[in-house]
Amino acid sequence: MSDQAQSLRNLMRSRETAERVADTKVITVTSGKGGVGKSNFTLNFALTLQAKGYRVLVFDADIGLANIDVLMGISPKYNLYHLLKKEKTIWEIVHRGYRDLQFIAGGSGFSDLIRLSEQDLDYFAQQIGELSGHTDFIIFDTGAGLSKETLKFILAAHEAIVVTTPEPTSITDAYAIIKMVYNMEHDVRFRLVVNRVADDREGKQTADKISLVAKQFLHLDIPTLGYVYDDANVSKAVKRQVPFTIAYPYCSASKSIHILADQFLSGQTAKEQTASGVKGFLNKMIQLLK
Repeated sequence: MSDQAQSLRNLMRSRETAERVADTKVITVTSGKGGVGKSNFTLNFALTLQAKGYRVLVFDADIGLANIDVLMGISPKYNLYHLLKKEKTIWEIVHRGYRDLQFIAGGSGFSDLIRLSEQDLDYFAQQIGELSGHTDFIIFDTGAGLSKETLKFILAAHEAIVVTTPEPTSITDAYAIIKMVYNMEHDVRFRLVVNRVADDREGKQTADKISLVAKQFLHLDIPTLGYVYDDANVSKAVKRQVPFTIAYPYCSASKSIHILADQFLSGQTAKEQTASGVKGFLNKMIQLLK
């Protein structure tokens, strides 16, 4: 009975929150360098949004290092490659993870995107377009740094979350990725997440370093979405292949993610969401790929 009651509450929350989101919004999560906890953040951020009643799908777009499935201890049979080869439909490559979270494994498929014919691009767009309205948020976990594929996802998405840490090299690389996109004269909304902070003070100091430089040299306002505390339970969860917000729901990192998710959702109203959903994302993506 308790499971049924929880399912009913989740359904009611989904209906209520769906009214606040005009269309499926596409978000990219990226970082200037590897090893900052980007994929772990993406997975637990998605699970937290879902726990708050939103429909979320994670698209693993990290070429060669796709690991959303590994973090959940799942071995998907099909991924993006099978879609691009027209062996499977979009619905056949959507898998379910913890708490029934929907995700699509990427693997090597994304490197094939830049070599697709116009006819194949149309098929890809039609298939991805099927997701429109099916979820409130599609979150692309991109590769670290700026590969051609990663750049295209950043430029086409409605919003880009840049994950960094207090380490100087991570800060420098996070700013570099923002600067490179800015120099391409594309209007991308960036927001910062500082991972593995000792406390809020360290998180603010790290974010301010990037924000101040972006303001001074690029005339860009880069708001901070939040900080995630450095927590030994995160690495324990990775070893267990269980998301830390599920394995240790009351640890400091999990609490950080919940605060961060609330901050993210505070601006996600139908009135403020002017981007044209999945269709707008696909139009931009196809233009970039051609």
